[in-house]
Amino acid sequence: EIEKREIIKSKDLKNLRKAGKIPGTFYAHDTKASINFFINKSEINQAIKSDASIFLISVGGKQRNILFKSVQYHPVTEEIIHIDLYGVNMNKPVMVKVPITLSGDSIGVKEEGGVINQAGLEIEIKCLPGDIPNLIDVNITELAIGDTLLADQINLDDKLELISSSEMLIVSITLPMKEIEVVEEVDEELEEGEEEGTEE
Repeated sequence: EIEKREIIKSKDLKNLRKAGKIPGTFYAHDTKASINFFINKSEINQAIKSDASIFLISVGGKQRNILFKSVQYHPVTEEIIHIDLYGVNMNKPVMVKVPITLSGDSIGVKEEGGVINQAGLEIEIKCLPGDIPNLIDVNITELAIGDTLLADQINLDDKLELISSSEMLIVSITLPMKEIEVVEEVDEELEEGEEEGTEE
């Protein structure tokens, strides 16, 4: 349940946040108009913890399916300070970004002493709202040192369409970096030069 609000001063917004009210904006899928609202912090926290993708809210007495468009956090306290909600039509595809999780023990790490470098933390996909996954699992068991995995190599469900670039790097297995003792080599060159100078 959300409460409609008018545009108010930033000072009043701070007081409302202290009272446990989070300001937000609702964007409908079928109109350019937007609705400003407040929602209880406890309800937002429960929604985020639920790991669901689609939520049902009441806007002006109408039930609407929505997804989180964006959530703004305070840079210091990490408390939610604003949220944007986007209304969706359950029969029309939407584009969303989904987090990527890695599973399995890479051959390159387990047997060859390599290091995992995850370049892509999420990918953008297109699908019906009801088919949005909480995350996309990528198995890296077969990756050896020197191997890379690109976005188009991820095995997506048939209901999901890749929107991110097919060449987007997701993960690579590389050799661990070695420290080069440059200082010692320089010292040795200096010593040789000094010895040659002494002989002259």
